[in-house]
Amino acid sequence: MKTVTKLQITKFFFFLFCSMLLFSCEAIGYYTQAAQGQLSIVFSRKNVDTLIATESFPQDLKEKFSEIKLIKEFAGTQLALPVGNNYSSYVDVKRNYMVWNVFAAPEFSMEPFTWCYPIAGCVSYRGYFSKEHALRYAKKLEDRGLDVYTGGVSAYSTLGWFDDSLTNTIINRSNTQLARLIFHELAHQVVYIPGDTTFNESFATVVELEGLRRWSESSGQGDVVGNELAGQLPRQQFVDLVTEYRDRLNTLYQSDIPDSLKRIEKDELQLSLRQEFLLLAEEWGSSGGYDSWFSGSLNNAQLSTVTSYNDLVPYFENLLAQSNGDLETFYSQVLNLAKLDEAQRIEKLRQSF
Repeated sequence: MKTVTKLQITKFFFFLFCSMLLFSCEAIGYYTQAAQGQLSIVFSRKNVDTLIATESFPQDLKEKFSEIKLIKEFAGTQLALPVGNNYSSYVDVKRNYMVWNVFAAPEFSMEPFTWCYPIAGCVSYRGYFSKEHALRYAKKLEDRGLDVYTGGVSAYSTLGWFDDSLTNTIINRSNTQLARLIFHELAHQVVYIPGDTTFNESFATVVELEGLRRWSESSGQGDVVGNELAGQLPRQQFVDLVTEYRDRLNTLYQSDIPDSLKRIEKDELQLSLRQEFLLLAEEWGSSGGYDSWFSGSLNNAQLSTVTSYNDLVPYFENLLAQSNGDLETFYSQVLNLAKLDEAQRIEKLRQSF
C-alpha cells in the first residue's frame, strides 16, 4: 500500500470537519460518502514498483507502468511539473468509472445548477463514488421537475491533497492518451482557481499539448501531435453541434410563447439534434464514441455538460510564446494572473495577445 502521510490525513479530516460544521444533515451525508470514497482509494492502492517486481502480475500492465514512469520523469525534468509521488501507485476500483456526476437544470433554462465545495469552488455537478447514490440523488432532483443527467468520470485530480493514483478506469488508454492525461492533471496542481473552469482547463490544455509536442519529439514520434489534433476534429464538431442547439433552445426558453408550446418545440429541437448527429456520424464513418451519449434524453442538464472550456487557449499559447517557451517563466506568469479577480485576469490575458 502506498504510504499516506499523517499530515495528508490530518489536513483532510480537519477540512472535512470544518465543512460539516457549515452544512445541513444532507450535506454532511454527502461529504461523508466523499471522504469514504476517497479514503477507500487511498488505502487500496499498491506501489507500482512492487507490482512490476511481482512475477504473477500481468505483463502488459508492467509494461504500461514502465512507460508511465518515463512519462512522469519527462513531466518533472522537461515540463517542470510537480510530479512528486503522483501516479506511483495503482488501484483497481472494480468499476468502470471513478465517480458519477449528477447535473441538473430547470425545464426551460440552459443555465445548470451549481454546487459549491470548499476545495473545488462552485461547479455544475455533484459527484458520487457510488452509482446507486448518484441515481438516488438524481431521482430527488427529477421529482422536483428538473432536467437531470448522470454521467460517469474515469479520472479526476485531488489537486495535491493526496498523491493521485493510476486506476483500472484509465490504464487501458494508449501511451499518448496517458501522457496527455498526466500532463493535464499535473498542470492543475501548478495553478487551480476554484470556480473558474475555463481558466483552469485552458491553462491545463496548453500545458498538455505543449508537453505532448515535446514528449513526442524527444521519443522520435514527431507525427503524434498532428495525429492527436486531427483526432480532435470530431470532438470539436460534436461540441459545435451541441452548442448550436443549446443556443437555439436558449432562444426558445426566452420567448413569450406558452410553456405547452415550449415543450413541443423543445422535443422537436432534441429530435433535430439527433438527426444532425447521424449525418455527422455518417461523415465520420463511425459514431465517434458518442452513440451512448445520444441515447440519453438530450435534456438541458445533459446538454450543459458539453461546453468548450478552451476559449482562453490561444491567449495562454501566446503567453507561453512570450516566455520564449520557458515553462517555469510561463507558470510564474499564470500564477500572477491567478491572484487577480476573474475580470482582471481575462483582461490581462487579452491585453498580452
